[in-house]
Amino acid sequence: MGELIIGRPEAVYFYEVDGRGPCWAFEGEKKFLGWFHGYLLCVIADQRNSMNTFNIYDLKNRLIAHSIVIEEVSQMLSEWGNIILIMTDKSALCTWEKDMESKLDMLFKKNLYSVAINLVQSQQADAAATAEVLRKYGDHLYSKQDYDEAMAQYIHTIGHLEPSYVIQKFLDAQRIYNLTNYLEKLHEKGLASKDHTTLLLKCYTKLKDVDKLNVFIKGEDSVGEHRFDVETAIRVCRAANYHEHAMYVAKKAGRHECHAGVTVKKYGKIIVEHKPLETIEILMRLCTEDGEPAKRGTSNGTYVSMLPSPVDFLNVFIHHPQSLMEFLEKYSNKVKDSPAQLEIHNTLLELYLSHYLNFPSISVANIGENGIVAAELSRAESNGKLHVNSKKMNKEKDHQERLQKGLLLLKSAWPSDQEHPVYDVNLAIILCEMNAFKEGLLYLYEKMKLYKERLGDSGKGGDPSLWADLLKYFGELGEDCSKEVKEVLTYIERDDILPPIIVLQTLSRNPCLTLSVIKDYIARKLEQESKLIEEDRLAIEKYQVGSKWFNNHDGMTSNHLAPSIQEETLAMREEIQDLRINARIFQLSKCTACTFTLDLPAVHFMCMHSFHQRCLGDNEKECPECAPEYRSVFPAS
Repeated sequence: MGELIIGRPEAVYFYEVDGRGPCWAFEGEKKFLGWFHGYLLCVIADQRNSMNTFNIYDLKNRLIAHSIVIEEVSQMLSEWGNIILIMTDKSALCTWEKDMESKLDMLFKKNLYSVAINLVQSQQADAAATAEVLRKYGDHLYSKQDYDEAMAQYIHTIGHLEPSYVIQKFLDAQRIYNLTNYLEKLHEKGLASKDHTTLLLKCYTKLKDVDKLNVFIKGEDSVGEHRFDVETAIRVCRAANYHEHAMYVAKKAGRHECHAGVTVKKYGKIIVEHKPLETIEILMRLCTEDGEPAKRGTSNGTYVSMLPSPVDFLNVFIHHPQSLMEFLEKYSNKVKDSPAQLEIHNTLLELYLSHYLNFPSISVANIGENGIVAAELSRAESNGKLHVNSKKMNKEKDHQERLQKGLLLLKSAWPSDQEHPVYDVNLAIILCEMNAFKEGLLYLYEKMKLYKERLGDSGKGGDPSLWADLLKYFGELGEDCSKEVKEVLTYIERDDILPPIIVLQTLSRNPCLTLSVIKDYIARKLEQESKLIEEDRLAIEKYQVGSKWFNNHDGMTSNHLAPSIQEETLAMREEIQDLRINARIFQLSKCTACTFTLDLPAVHFMCMHSFHQRCLGDNEKECPECAPEYRSVFPAS
């Protein structure tokens, strides 16, 4: 130690070669003084009684490391790494220093984290042990919501503590400023991954901190030194609409294909408006092996994964779904192992199966970066820009051709039961249901071995021949299958799939089936037919009487139906008068045909039914819901 220690009743004094050193005010008569492994040892007499106190002082951390009341001491010495006190009664007290782990546990329990840090540093512990103490100190500060100080401790653990541990904490707490600081330090020390770069750039863009973004992106030789992943930086900047920064990184790193991709991403909607074919060719060069021949030294799959993905350019075609379909078809025919094959097939399916060729809204819902595609789609729909001009193309023929392409894609992208389909099966079922594409739906049910659903869908008008085949099977079975026949008849009757005469003829071939099996079914069908006949008879009588009443007013009192006809006529005249002089308020929020939310362009009828213009098609002069009822009246009037 090289110092002289003198104990006085009022304090303990230290003397160095150059003079007096520090002074520590420990009151009491000092019986014994000693120095052991950096600790000051004092036996202090208690004036109030004959007892003594043995204290071990940690002067560096300004705390009493150990204290015990003892009897009279005759000698104090250190030996074998222990402190030995010999009492006047010839007994001995042996004290030894605890190991580092025990010391730290005791300090942690008392929340003395600063002392713990000083302790591990004074003991020259390894960096990992120091980082662990700093982590616990950071956790303690974080629990007290002292986020700034907590982050200061976490920053000291970089290189030893898993970054995701810190990132997750501050993502949950929504402390984006502290998180940004931590990610910056990670990049400064060269320990950041692609995900860290993505997160840091997203923090900058969310904070709209262009100055820091400029420093990070355009710092001196930052790209050349590879302080961050180039492709990640380009993708994130492009997604956040920082196109200038994305182009700067691409140009600086010599990624000319990325530079061109950013340019197309930014100005593509304008280019495709005037040069659709040329735009498709440019994108094909960007997304396939036609571009950057220098990179083809790598394997085909690796090279394709390095190229821009077609799904990155979907928003370019937001007003031109026909061009989008052509682009994706060309790409799929050329590239068979694209990482984005699933998303491409999903998008093509929606384009193929939709009745009107609109920009796909369902399949791209989870593709758009930061919701850009979804937002642009919403704006385009509200402006009515996605509706294809029906006068410029044969809609029905085009629709049928696209349906056949859709069915071909469903089959080719799911070649065998052992392989997984290269499209989202659930999405495909939804699209087939929405667009009433029964052929595709039946194919999917069959591939998924959902035979009950296949029959159920057939029962809704999909394929009545299936039920006929099933009945034929039961008719030729030659054994009692009454229970199964009754179940099948339930579905047939519910959706009126087959006429009763076909059912009777088919089941009559099975000698084991009795009349009781179909008795209830036949009775209900006869009752139903009788009701229909009676309704038709009353309708005919009603319109005949109405016609006579219009031709001869004097005859209306002779018929009991005439007053009701007169009341209906007067009510109609009042409604006509109301339509002539009063305004109608249309408040329907959903399309009557498809039940989706009503948006522009929309058509409203005076019967208070409202439709999307695309749901009406060419029939825009009469309400599809009310037209059948009106047509039944026209011949009688």
